[in-house]
Amino acid sequence: MKSRRIGLTATWLVLLTAVQLLALAALWRFSVRTEAGQWLDTVALTSNYIGSNHIGGLVATVLNAMSVASLVVATAVIGFIALIRRRIALAILATLLIAGANISVQALKYLINRPDLGIDPERAAAGNSLPSGHTAVAASVAVALILVLPRTARVWGAFVGAVYTALAGVATLSAGWHRPSDAIASLLIVGAWASLVGIGLLQTDRLDTESRSADAHRVATGLLLLAAAVSLAIAWYAADWTLALRPTPPKQISDHRLLVAYGGSALGITGTTCLIVGLVLATVHRVVPRLAPVAGPAPVRPARTPTA
Repeated sequence: MKSRRIGLTATWLVLLTAVQLLALAALWRFSVRTEAGQWLDTVALTSNYIGSNHIGGLVATVLNAMSVASLVVATAVIGFIALIRRRIALAILATLLIAGANISVQALKYLINRPDLGIDPERAAAGNSLPSGHTAVAASVAVALILVLPRTARVWGAFVGAVYTALAGVATLSAGWHRPSDAIASLLIVGAWASLVGIGLLQTDRLDTESRSADAHRVATGLLLLAAAVSLAIAWYAADWTLALRPTPPKQISDHRLLVAYGGSALGITGTTCLIVGLVLATVHRVVPRLAPVAGPAPVRPARTPTA
């Protein structure tokens, strides 16, 4: 029974990894290599003043909280939580998730070439910005935290992590640091790493663990996936509506339509965040099952006194 559960979960995670990597490739192909994709990103980036004007203080707070030092501290805390729960493999693989996701993001940012298609000449010299490093930091820490937290705290960790990750992704757009596709690409990379680490956790599953359906966070997972579906549907509609404005130069688009582009981009980042976090929460009770209760010694029954 346990081997069947591990096999089915591993198959699902392999499929999920492949889907997320294919989505990443499609996003790169559209957003970086096509005129329509570059134009859509440029319109969203042109509207970043909307976020900086209204939530500038929050944007600065979120972005300033991210640094190499804070990432090291967060990774150490996550590893410590796993170790005090007597999960050595979990500590190692959660650390690998954070390190692997962030190294992958930085490597891709260096390797990907962004062709100048004449869409955004002001930023052409800056080159490629996909994926977003800040979004990867927030997302990888949030996902790793869900894995190491005890089951009684996972839901709170998932919601707090999702909110902070979404804020980080939208903040990079509002600050003018990244295009929306950059943040979404980072989320897909973290999601793929989470699935790979989940496979690793299944392979290192201890004999003294048991997966219970009662540990599944169905309501929280459903809420996250519902939020993802609604957000991504609205974002898709906003993107389609914005693309209908081509080939108008982004700076000539009205404020009202720029607001739609900015809102759709923010919802796209938020929806992808909810999707990735929801998928992790849906399987965490299987990849990090609870420890089975330790059976104590059988009680010693008092000897019966023979009756006359």
